[in-house]
Amino acid sequence: MTVVSDDQPDLDYDTINVQRSGHAVTIKLNRPERMNAWSSALSADLLSALRAVAADDGVRAVMLTGAGRAFCSGADLKEGMANAAANGGRLDTEATLVTWYNPIVTTIREMEKPVLTAVNGPAAGAGLSLALAGDLVVAKESAYFTLAFVNIGLVPDGGASLFVPSRIGFARAAEGSKRELNHWLYTRMPEHLALEARLQGELAGSKDFREGVTAFLEKRNPAFAGE
Repeated sequence: MTVVSDDQPDLDYDTINVQRSGHAVTIKLNRPERMNAWSSALSADLLSALRAVAADDGVRAVMLTGAGRAFCSGADLKEGMANAAANGGRLDTEATLVTWYNPIVTTIREMEKPVLTAVNGPAAGAGLSLALAGDLVVAKESAYFTLAFVNIGLVPDGGASLFVPSRIGFARAAEGSKRELNHWLYTRMPEHLALEARLQGELAGSKDFREGVTAFLEKRNPAFAGE
């Protein structure tokens, strides 16, 4: 796919609009009647467009936004439940993530050009993941971010368990997703605690430690000698 020239929409897509102005490309999620919910068709269109701009040396910057009153309201659960009904009642969320969501956020993170996400209205669930995948996130006053996974018995996905603690904060990310966060941050915690203990034991035998404790008890400044 070749991104069309200045300010002309690319009509090859059903669920997104792609416009180019000079060296900049705007990709707009275009399912406003569904608040840009993340459907299989949108996934295919978005991944195709992102890979095209990533490979286009003439594109120097990318903006991702949503049409209408939402950035992205998350996964299209209506479509998902219809698919589940046709497949024995089970929704294969893992396949959806591996096939679509993960390659999309990976392409955003790995393309060698800045990606700005312009958030208008809600960025919920996987929509939040998509928003935070950008290098720079710009939000309108009407924007809000929410992790809706816990409300339907799921954990954050699409990279949310990585993006939220690093960009919004660990405490907010810990609501409903402790195991994922522990895997990312604390997989080597026993080894790290052992290292802490070993280093602390070494330092506790130093002259500087004894001087520090003595100075604290004597309410004076310590005279450390590096020993």
